[in-house]
Amino acid sequence: MPAGTGTWSEVKIAGHPADVYEPPQRNPHGYAVLFLHGVHLGRLVENEAFCREFDRYGLPVVGPMTARSWWTNRICEEFDPKLTAERHVLDNVLPFLAEGFGATPPKIALLGTSMGGQGALRFAFKHPAKFPIAAGISPAIDYQIRFYDEEDEPIARMYDDPEQARQDTATLHVHPLNWPRNLWLASDPADHRWHESSQRLHMKLYSLGIPHECDLETSHGGHGWEYYDFMAPRAMKFIAERLDQERLRV
Repeated sequence: MPAGTGTWSEVKIAGHPADVYEPPQRNPHGYAVLFLHGVHLGRLVENEAFCREFDRYGLPVVGPMTARSWWTNRICEEFDPKLTAERHVLDNVLPFLAEGFGATPPKIALLGTSMGGQGALRFAFKHPAKFPIAAGISPAIDYQIRFYDEEDEPIARMYDDPEQARQDTATLHVHPLNWPRNLWLASDPADHRWHESSQRLHMKLYSLGIPHECDLETSHGGHGWEYYDFMAPRAMKFIAERLDQERLRV
C-alpha cells in the first residue's frame, strides 16, 4: 500500500536536510506538524501509518534531520559544529514553517518518537508559548543513562557527566507555573529501557497538577516502529483536536 497520497520532498533548511510532506488537501486553518526523529534517524517518508493520519487531518509535516543531537541546546558535531539542534528548530525551522505553510504558533504541533519524543516534550516545556501542543511516542526521556553507551558517543561529547545530562532532560525542564497546555505521551510497559522515565514524568506532572494525557499501559511490541505505528492514530487524533482547541482559544 502507498505510504500516503500526498507528496514527500527533501529540502535544505539553513543548509541542513529536512523531509516535507504535503497532504493531498491541506487543512484550511494553517496547521502543521513538526516531526522530530529518533536516535536511529528513522524517517516517515515510507510510513503508511503516519501518512494516513496526516492525510486524514490535512496536515503538512516538516521533519528536520539533526543527527544524534538529542534535540538539545548543546553542540553535537555530528549535526553542526556551531549550531545546536534547538537553535536550528527555533531560528530556522519555525521561519520555514511560517513562510512555506503559513503556520505559526500555536498552529504548530510537535510530534516525536524515541529521542524525538523526548525532544518534543522538552521543547514544549522549555518554550510553551511557541509549542503549546506536543505528543511524544516512546519518549527516551532519561537519556543520561546512555552517557557511557559506546553507540551514543555524542551524549558524552555534549555533557561533562551523566548528572549534567540529567539536569537537561525534559522532566527537569518542567515549570510548575509555565507549562504547555496540551501534552500527550505514550510508552509501552515492555519498553524496559525507557518506560520508567515516562512514569516519572507522568508522576511529576500529576503531582504539580499539570494537565496531560498519557497511556503507560498499552503494550504492542516494546520500543520501535511496531509500537509507534500502533499509536499513530491516537497521537494524531490528539494533535488534530488540540490544534482546533488552540485556534478557538485564540
